[in-house]
Amino acid sequence: MTLLRKALRIWYRLHRLVREGVKFAAVGGVGYIVDIGLFNALLFAGGEGPLHDLPLVAKTISVTAATIVTYIGHRAWTFRHRTRIKHSRGYPLFFLFNGIGLGIALSCLWFSRYVLDLSGPLADNVSANVVGLAIGTLFRYWSYRTWIFPSDTRTTRSNPEPPTSTPLTTSNV
Repeated sequence: MTLLRKALRIWYRLHRLVREGVKFAAVGGVGYIVDIGLFNALLFAGGEGPLHDLPLVAKTISVTAATIVTYIGHRAWTFRHRTRIKHSRGYPLFFLFNGIGLGIALSCLWFSRYVLDLSGPLADNVSANVVGLAIGTLFRYWSYRTWIFPSDTRTTRSNPEPPTSTPLTTSNV
């Protein structure tokens, strides 16, 4: 019986993690569309966009817009079951960690543009929106779960068990 309970505990934890990861990916997908759409509009709209010569500025603006969208989505849906820290602490931490994620994407874009001398829609999008975003997303997921939307240790046990039914008796009615 203990082996079964251990297996159920592992399944329960894994199921919660997978469900949370899928929600994180869905909200991140919306943010990704905002980020890429705005980035490409600023750089390449009509051939040469308004910030064509300033790719790092364009990326900063697009990530800032996507950050606002994803904060709302994560707070309202992805991590709604976790402890809510005060907005006065949550917003600054969220923007700090997204700033670090932005720094990762900007570093990849900067390296591609100014060290490898690769420019153009394909090179800019691969460096900033594929490589930089992948590394930044791993960092963001870890930091959000750890610092911004922590698990509530007061209400969650360290070894959660699936609910079990107990027989109805007069002592627990």
